[in-house]
Amino acid sequence: MGTPLGINLSFCVKRWVTPELWAPVVRDTLGLDLVQFSFDLVDPTWPDDVLAGAARDIRTAADRHGVTVHSAFIGLAHYTFNQMLHPNPRVRDLAEAWLVKAYRFAASAGITRVGGPLGAIASRIDGVEPDSISEADYQDLLARMLRLGAAAREAGIVELYVEPTPMRREWPWTIEQARRMAADAKASPVPWKFCVDWGHGTFEPLYGRYRGTMESWFEAIGPEIGAVHIQQTDYQYDRHWDFTEAGAVDPAAAAALLKRTGLADRPVFLEVFYPFERDDASILAAVKRSIEILKPAFA
Repeated sequence: MGTPLGINLSFCVKRWVTPELWAPVVRDTLGLDLVQFSFDLVDPTWPDDVLAGAARDIRTAADRHGVTVHSAFIGLAHYTFNQMLHPNPRVRDLAEAWLVKAYRFAASAGITRVGGPLGAIASRIDGVEPDSISEADYQDLLARMLRLGAAAREAGIVELYVEPTPMRREWPWTIEQARRMAADAKASPVPWKFCVDWGHGTFEPLYGRYRGTMESWFEAIGPEIGAVHIQQTDYQYDRHWDFTEAGAVDPAAAAALLKRTGLADRPVFLEVFYPFERDDASILAAVKRSIEILKPAFA
């Protein structure tokens, strides 16, 4: 049995923004039946009646087109804020409350897993980046994770994800930090897992050439990994290219690595982003071709 292959709806942002649009694109154009929803398509702070309609539409369209919505991720819009590591504690509170609302919406839409990066500390005036966030910031973040676990259970969410990013101002960005977080978050009423990204763990400017590899992440925290993002990248930036671009990620080798490390049962989501001004037809063609390249590898 192959690795479950799906797509994050990041490519739909500002384009195929309703389930009546993205569900047939996913099922009929791409030939997929597994998606990861993006909160760039729905803001969980919208009025309750708007959210109720959006949740109903997701359930209806997913059922009609035979699409499973595995999880929901915070998207780029919310990620641009510093979230639960902002210098202002009130902003951290608002970010925590935003996630609680996201859990409630996801559950109402029939989505039982939610995740994404958790936050970023502010930059120093001199531009020097420390090797980690402060212990006080970490303990505050951990306390919020445990509260969010309780809120997630109350909402009906069964699994939460942290997405490690290749940035010193976020947490975790190293394997050791991820291991510590996994151990410290064990008390959460809903389990916290990791969604690792092929362009994050391989970022050479941070980890060094040949040192940042997905294999090291898979071997070190494999049991704590719940999902995987795949993208084409050159290991120099977090590119999120599709597979019509030339890059360093070989789909067959990626699939083989997942099998070798015992992670072939984890869902893998293509996560790609495009300039807003690019035309829709070329995006559909590029995403379709990318899925055609990935499918044989993960079959």
